[in-house]
Amino acid sequence: MSVDVGQDPLAQEFVQFAVDCGVLRLGEFTTKAGRLSPYFFNAGLFDDGAKLGRLAQFYARRLLASGIEFDMIFGPAYKGIPLGATLAVELARLGRNVPFVYNRKEAKDHGEGGSLVGASLKGRVLIVDDVMSAGTAVRESIELIRAAGATPHAVLIALDRQEKATENGLDVNYSAVQYVRQQLGLEVCAIAKLADLLQFLNEHHNPHWSLDHARVLAYRQRYGVDG
Repeated sequence: MSVDVGQDPLAQEFVQFAVDCGVLRLGEFTTKAGRLSPYFFNAGLFDDGAKLGRLAQFYARRLLASGIEFDMIFGPAYKGIPLGATLAVELARLGRNVPFVYNRKEAKDHGEGGSLVGASLKGRVLIVDDVMSAGTAVRESIELIRAAGATPHAVLIALDRQEKATENGLDVNYSAVQYVRQQLGLEVCAIAKLADLLQFLNEHHNPHWSLDHARVLAYRQRYGVDG
């Protein structure tokens, strides 16, 4: 696996923000795939107005810098709902007012009914979420968007873990992000990557983080993918 080089100032700023908020924690955590990870990213801990507002700024800055074209935002249940909503608010503040829609896990059989809430799905749709572990949520979103006659166009996430996905309990030589890009044909944009966390730990001379850096690096060498 090649060594990541170069620095992304926006990513470094985001990693610092996530660490300060306790959203990105270091230690020992078990992932959905059963791996013992030396770090954990929990977007649910962006848990007040100030944190969500700043998070939306990071999403908007990365999105606008990416040049990705889109017509509306989709927030998949559950974590994608507040993320997509706050991004829509921030984009409107910046002068780009776009429609927003989200889905329910269970369709309603009363009131407006159905599983979608908000604007009608149409055009090129940007899916907004926190991380992408297996790509399952994205695949479900793609099916829902296509069923409504719209085009799933791109995915915007907070953190790209840059690690091997699993299929039927076995490691595969591509990440969920790579699968979505190469097999599903969607653009994927992340505010920060695992490589950015490694760089952050390496360049901030905190004695408590030297061991964490070694653990994260070992994890990346074992489970990481290029790109």
